Amino acid sequence: MIRAIVRRVLVLAAAFATALTPVICLGESSKPLPAKATRELPAELLSLLEQKKMPKYSPIVVRLFKEEAELEVWKQDATGRFQILKTYPICRWSGDLGPKLHEGDRQAPEGFYAITPELMNPNSNFHLSINLGFPNTFDKANKRNGSFLMIHGDCWSSGCYAMTDEQISEIYSLARDSFLGGRPSFQVQAYPFRLTPANLARHRNSPNLAFWKMLKIGNDHFETTRLEPRVDVCDRRYVFDAQPPANSPSPPVFNPTEKCPPFVVNPEIARRALEKRRSDELEYARLLEDNLPAAPIYSGLDGGMNKVFLTQFPGRVTLAKVMPYASYLPQLPPIPWIDNDGSLTSRWFGSSLDKPPECNPTRVGFPSARC
Repeated sequence: MIRAIVRRVLVLAAAFATALTPVICLGESSKPLPAKATRELPAELLSLLEQKKMPKYSPIVVRLFKEEAELEVWKQDATGRFQILKTYPICRWSGDLGPKLHEGDRQAPEGFYAITPELMNPNSNFHLSINLGFPNTFDKANKRNGSFLMIHGDCWSSGCYAMTDEQISEIYSLARDSFLGGRPSFQVQAYPFRLTPANLARHRNSPNLAFWKMLKIGNDHFETTRLEPRVDVCDRRYVFDAQPPANSPSPPVFNPTEKCPPFVVNPEIARRALEKRRSDELEYARLLEDNLPAAPIYSGLDGGMNKVFLTQFPGRVTLAKVMPYASYLPQLPPIPWIDNDGSLTSRWFGSSLDKPPECNPTRVGFPSARC
């Protein structure tokens, strides 16, 4: 009886060690992983996975919302679709609403990022961290630069999305387990706020509006299909769920800085996104008719914090250390989704993005610390 129990324990230990083997590849170090990086998910989270019929090692998608100071983890369920698993209040993010442009501007990035195992840091000075991989292909095409932009613990931020140590432990473990399921990467979608008609109407005067409307297309693809959008970049723009036109001999090749090749959006995805876009545009127009108050272009603060942390960490949201970020946003070219060629993409998305207003005060930047 004792021998049988010992044998069973050894078998289980070996199986567990085998399952964890791929985790050794996390990060850029060959050191043994610390216990915090291999810790099992809490029992209540494992129970939630079971309740929502989400396999433990299925893929995840992470969504970040600055203004609401929330991080969402979505996970693929048994049907192959993503659904929300858990929403975490963000403890601290820095900068202002809008994308990151250059090293030292304290901006937390906005856009679509693919996280691979080497971007996971189990030996972070901020408990655990996940590098967003900034600059991505889109950022580089638009000459944006910066480094060490993370989702991490310790509730301190300089261009990052900072969580508590307990939160990042769960998020890190969910990400790790998605790699164990065989996926080479997971997607992070970083937004200025939830891209609702009301929020876009409030921020209608921002020079970032065209950029945010471009992000909204990817957001709408995800929200209407519950599938991770495929992301490409051409003509310095994001393109979502592109596929070859009918009878095309080969798939389109996307060059980030060159004109977009002929492509169409997956028709089923495009249909759902179009329905949502039309509904949102009607609501947006109604809000403008009702004179919804516009938000100020510049908040005057250095980032934000979810209200649940305000009493726990007083004084961490301070006056901004840079000039109004929106004031030195470079002018992007107009955003026709493809030349006015009558394609499915042109007809459905050609007029969805407006040219942003101009704003040109002098910029002042300060160096930022690594996250």
